Amino acid sequence: MTTPPRKLTAKVLSKDLQYDGFMKVFKVAIEFDRHEGGKEIVEREIMDRGHAVAVLAYDPVRDEVALVNEMRPGALWAGDACYTDNLIAGGIAKGETAIAAAVRETGEEVGLVLRDPVLVHPGAFVSSGGTSEKIAIVAGIVDTSTAAGGIHGCADERENIKTTVLKADEFIRQVTSGEMNDLKTLVAGYWLIENRAKLQLAYAKASSPKKASKAFRPK
Repeated sequence: MTTPPRKLTAKVLSKDLQYDGFMKVFKVAIEFDRHEGGKEIVEREIMDRGHAVAVLAYDPVRDEVALVNEMRPGALWAGDACYTDNLIAGGIAKGETAIAAAVRETGEEVGLVLRDPVLVHPGAFVSSGGTSEKIAIVAGIVDTSTAAGGIHGCADERENIKTTVLKADEFIRQVTSGEMNDLKTLVAGYWLIENRAKLQLAYAKASSPKKASKAFRPK
C-alpha cells in the first residue's frame, strides 16, 4: 500500500516590525517542516504592503491599450530604465473588491471610465518568498480617444503619472519580444493576445455596451 505524502506545515512563531513607512517590513521567526523530515526554525524579512490590482484598459474600437508612465523606484535601484509604460495599478482598499479598485484606479491614473470589467486573475503573489502582496488583474473597456498625454495621479500620494496609449500591435510586440519587463503587464498582454479578436468582434457588432459585455466570454 502506497503511503500518501505527508502534508507539510509552517507557522509564524513571532514577528517584529522593523520599518513602518510606505511599506512595512517585519522580521519573522518561522517554524517549518523539512521535506526529508524534522523541523527547522528560520528568521526571514517579510514586506507587507497589502494587495493590489492591475488594469488592462483596452479600446476594442480603436484597438489601443492605455498604460501609465511614471518613475519606478525599484527599476531605478536595479539600474534599469525607471520611466516605463505599465498597466494601470494601485492598492485595493480594505473592504474593496478588485473590480471596484480597478474602476477607481483607472479614473485616478488615466482619467478614463472603465466599462464591463472582468476579473482575469483574483490575485497572484508578486514574490512569495519576500512579500505578502498579491496582484489581481482586471480587464475592461475604455475610450482612448482623449487619453494620450494626460497627467494624472493622487496629489497626496505624490503621484506624477503620464498616460501612454499604444496600438495593440505595438503593445503585443513589446510583450512578446521581451522589451516589456513588468510581470503583471506581461501576463495581461498574453491574455489580450488570446481575447483581442473576441473583444473586437463583440464590441463591433453590439449596439450597446451591455449587449457587448454579454456577447464577450473571456477565457
